[in-house]
Amino acid sequence: MTSDFAAALAAGPLVLDGGMSNQLEAAGHDLGDELWSARLLAEDPGAITAAHLAYFEAGADVAITASYQATFEGFARRGVGRERAAELLALSVESAREAARRARTRRPDRALWVAASAGPYGAMLADGSEYRGRYGLDAGELERFHRPRLEVLAAARPDVLALETVPDTEEAVALLRAVRGLGVPAWLSYTVAGGRTRAGQPLAEAFAVAADADEVVAVGVNCCSPADVSDAVATAARVTGKPVVAYPNSGEAWDAGSRAWRGRSSFPVDRVRDWRERGARLIGGCCRVGPGTITSIAGALSRDRPVRHVPRWQ
Repeated sequence: MTSDFAAALAAGPLVLDGGMSNQLEAAGHDLGDELWSARLLAEDPGAITAAHLAYFEAGADVAITASYQATFEGFARRGVGRERAAELLALSVESAREAARRARTRRPDRALWVAASAGPYGAMLADGSEYRGRYGLDAGELERFHRPRLEVLAAARPDVLALETVPDTEEAVALLRAVRGLGVPAWLSYTVAGGRTRAGQPLAEAFAVAADADEVVAVGVNCCSPADVSDAVATAARVTGKPVVAYPNSGEAWDAGSRAWRGRSSFPVDRVRDWRERGARLIGGCCRVGPGTITSIAGALSRDRPVRHVPRWQ
């Protein structure tokens, strides 16, 4: 599969944004809800656009939409019907595009991209199970869960689908089946710990499932400790031969009992060029990584980033 995004990725590294929830909370929004940031798609979509814009202005090339926790099932629990839920999924893509348009008013020649986020089944459950996997569903059931949402997101024409925070290979296989024929490229990123998926599979085995998937333009890791990135990037590049995506958390630890982050940020901006040398071409941050860190990442990669053509939709 070829696309403007895949061509840009082949030309050199792209900077991803940071945590959507991090930026929304910094702006004063309460995200203590099962829908997380997706709730604001219905209640305050302007806040979503503003968060994307903050990251573009910080130096990000790619905005990841606020659809990670947006599912038909999750919206239904809040009394939102299927038609309206589909509208909100599409709005997540349009909100990021609008932020790109605003960012380009100052620099019309700047190429910016939109990645439509599709989180794992566990994100819909909102019980932390995306960090365990193994939900008791087989690959066919997981594919049937993911496909309708991915169809709606693809129809909104993002530049790429972000199949992110995947905890195990069984769900990865289901997601790869679900993106077939949608006409939009995808990246696949696992959440990992200690050199394995959260479900315990070796990373070489996990990345191998995407090696021959034509739809997949990058593989890698997100929502993990920064300490787990370097080896994972090298493994992903070696096993698949594809560009690698890497966007870890800040280094703080999530305390599920108190629903709060503990510890101090330890995002190693000085290691970003090492990730680049190991094969990373999409580099940014996930939970608790804000615009300041994205600016530092963009600066660290500035010598590796070529002039890019503006995407056709812009």
